[in-house]
Amino acid sequence: QVQLVESGGGLVQPGGSLRLSCATSKSIFNFNSMTWYRQAPGKERDLVAIITSDGNIYYTDSVKGRFTISRDNAKNTVYLQMNNLKPEDTAVYYCEGLEVVPTTGEYLEHWGQGTLVTVSS
Repeated sequence: QVQLVESGGGLVQPGGSLRLSCATSKSIFNFNSMTWYRQAPGKERDLVAIITSDGNIYYTDSVKGRFTISRDNAKNTVYLQMNNLKPEDTAVYYCEGLEVVPTTGEYLEHWGQGTLVTVSS
């Protein structure tokens, strides 16, 4: 059973910073991509940032220039550095790892439990 564990959420004032971490129980090289999503109260879960196994990175427009996704292969951990946070960034942030089963080509999604980020003065 693959586990993803997020940490680093909390309460921060507008303009502040947080760094989220997503630690995996399996080698990060097993994942085709690692993605951060967020879900604000009463809204759908939206993609925030993605990093692929070959290093390609994508951000949703609303976080470009403020958020940075990265990974530490040795620690099997993906990070989301969030700067200049805004109240509209308030959400539960989820980490997702997309694994491709080599024998079947099947895609398996693994999710963390989420970590709450609240941006408020």
